[in-house]
Amino acid sequence: MMIIPSGVKVHLAVGKTDMRKGMDGLATLIKETLKQEPFSGHLFVFRGRNASMIKILFWDGTGLCLFTKRLNRSRFIWPHLHEQGKSIKLTAAQLSMLIDGIDWRRPERVWKPAILG
Repeated sequence: MMIIPSGVKVHLAVGKTDMRKGMDGLATLIKETLKQEPFSGHLFVFRGRNASMIKILFWDGTGLCLFTKRLNRSRFIWPHLHEQGKSIKLTAAQLSMLIDGIDWRRPERVWKPAILG
């Protein structure tokens, strides 16, 4: 489980991103395409063409950090919006599910509280 400090927003970049981009290329994409500030401390999540890899870029106060994950047997679930240059906001719980390869849009609850009485 990933712990995200309160006040930190998670921006999921809609569409496909060239996964050859490094920190500087993604920071430029955040500033010019998403119209966001890459040094805000928020997390920016990008997906590659075949949906098996994501990159998360964030500023920790002293430098840019880049987190990369590749799934071997499945694909990351991504919204079906076709507008490049847009982002949607995720909660920390949704990001955690996304990183684990779980469909964060419709998670299945397997436990329900019993009715008293």
